[in-house]
Amino acid sequence: MEKYIPILKGTQLFAGVSEDEISTMLSCLDARLGKYKKGEYVFRQGEHLNHITVLVEGDLHIQRDDYWGNRSIVNRIAVGEMFGEAYIAPESGAILNDVVATRDSAVIFFDVKRIITVCSSACRFHSTVVLNLFFAISYKNRQLVRKLGHISKRSTREKLISYLSEEAKKQNSSSFLIPFNRQQLADFLSVDRSAMSNELCKMRDEGLLEFNKNSFKLL
Repeated sequence: MEKYIPILKGTQLFAGVSEDEISTMLSCLDARLGKYKKGEYVFRQGEHLNHITVLVEGDLHIQRDDYWGNRSIVNRIAVGEMFGEAYIAPESGAILNDVVATRDSAVIFFDVKRIITVCSSACRFHSTVVLNLFFAISYKNRQLVRKLGHISKRSTREKLISYLSEEAKKQNSSSFLIPFNRQQLADFLSVDRSAMSNELCKMRDEGLLEFNKNSFKLL
């Protein structure tokens, strides 16, 4: 687990905490490492969580399948990102989605009670982690608002324009990569894949954009 400390240092949860301090906190927070092969579930819908989790290797999707097998990708989790914080309140209930590894992945679980209960010595870096957790939850809420902004658009084209414009702004370039393949992008935007692919081709023919796999250029 020690080899992942540099990654933890770069996360929102441990912002402002040194690597030595993180190393000291691992046992204090009852940190546990879990490894998952591509396609394996980290969490399944209906489970009750009592850990905050940080992805330190690989890639994860938060997704939901309906009764007929239709899939919706709620979010993507990249290395260094935290998840599970939405279910830390006592009355949060069971998790509403599945969390699945899209590549071989490693995650570190932290006991949420150990995080929010500052130790008797009230060490500065533990107090910093509690404050960081609050800020991280705020950031996740803003991400959710952004996604709702995309999928609330009426047409497939409007959803694509909203999402691709946001990615261009976020990456500060008209040329950028997105973290989804075609099916995953359709699932993320809650649209039909064929209809989305047709719309992308129309937008390309109209001179609005160029694309190749997950690489896009807005014109």
